[in-house]
Amino acid sequence: MSNRAKVAVGGVAVGIALLWLLPFWAALLVMVGVPAGAYLLLDESQRRRLRRVSRKELGR
Repeated sequence: MSNRAKVAVGGVAVGIALLWLLPFWAALLVMVGVPAGAYLLLDESQRRRLRRVSRKELGR
């Protein structure tokens, strides 16, 4: 199993656990807010690089 597949399986597992433990709106807020917050913490140069790189190249 590739690293990308492991991350995907882990993300789905965490999403299901959040939906089970929290109300729907709170789980949705966490699932959307954490990646958005992580993106906002990047430098402008890092954001530019992230936008420039295709999804395939992100795993390298």
